[in-house]
Amino acid sequence: MDFELTEEQSAFADTARAFAQAELAPHAAEWDSKHVFPREAIAKAGGLGFCGLYAPERIGGLQLPRLDATLVFEEMAAVDPSTTAFITIHNMATWMLGTWGADGVRTEWGEALTSGKKLASYCLTEPGAGSDAASLKTRAELVGHEYVINGSKAFISGAGATDVLVLMARTGDAVSGAGGISAFVVPADAAGISYGKKEEKMGWNSQPTRTISFDNVRIPADHLLGREGEGFKIAMKGLDGGRINIATCSVGAAQGALNAAQQYMQDRKQFGKPIARFQALQFKLADMATELVAARQMVRLAASKLDAGDPNASTYCAMAKRFATDAGFTVVNDALQLHGGYGYIREYPLERLLRDARVHQILEGTNEIMRVIVGRRMLEGDAPDVIR
Repeated sequence: MDFELTEEQSAFADTARAFAQAELAPHAAEWDSKHVFPREAIAKAGGLGFCGLYAPERIGGLQLPRLDATLVFEEMAAVDPSTTAFITIHNMATWMLGTWGADGVRTEWGEALTSGKKLASYCLTEPGAGSDAASLKTRAELVGHEYVINGSKAFISGAGATDVLVLMARTGDAVSGAGGISAFVVPADAAGISYGKKEEKMGWNSQPTRTISFDNVRIPADHLLGREGEGFKIAMKGLDGGRINIATCSVGAAQGALNAAQQYMQDRKQFGKPIARFQALQFKLADMATELVAARQMVRLAASKLDAGDPNASTYCAMAKRFATDAGFTVVNDALQLHGGYGYIREYPLERLLRDARVHQILEGTNEIMRVIVGRRMLEGDAPDVIR
């Protein structure tokens, strides 16, 4: 068991850190305050391979292990969790298209997505199907050589600003449940698609969030990903990685907040000395660092399990997502507290990091659902193997 990064992994992390400082740090606050979707910066990330980190090489992806991808996402999220989170979602959708897409779909979209020239949204959640994703109602009917799609999706990141949608829709009847769901690639400007208003959110303001309505949207039959009825399995495979990704964004946000707190404690003076000299605040900083390291190691363990095809990988991904997003938010909140009143104003990055990190406890499956996943698995017959 080796906890040290390889030279190649360190190089990826160093490149991501340099990119984040050069391309994200100078603009993140403005993108947040003005609700700007930074397509140009995302395209530059694509030029470094960051838009297709684990996508197949056949579509221009780097096909890296999920563990290596966490190193890149963490460095960027330390500066801008909102933009980084969108890039992780784009990576997931791109990986799905490259893994299960037909030749024509991969040729049309693959390299455009891995390069960041085109961007993708992932469409699973519906107004009435959040945690219970298997109850989704959007339908896709095969008519001749086309699928006709009707329904709606909610809380879709990038909606209205992206170029392609990876969509989960029902091809079987309602009784078939998860087994009646299929996955599709849908051009974002296809006739019959309409977008709702841009949601006003607490955070994640550098990426738009909208509802999407589908009214007799027609796509070629070969835009099906995999086979009919495999969509929910594809979605769940995607969410394993997505949970690692969003957990990594929380670890990154916490690291950025911890860095800021360390510097602030050295600079800020009260009662004639730097506040770093006060033992109570040293204890707080020590607890923050300990929680952060624990979260990081849990995320990397889950990523390693997923890379190895471990049968308990989904459970580890759920545990990592639950722990890292909770711990990450707490670390950011504590860092804000250490800044006192300054942490509450926008001159410092803490309030933005806090707002961006809060939603991580909700999306990619709420942390309550993560507990359900882990609890149920622990009570199965071979449960002892889960935590070994």
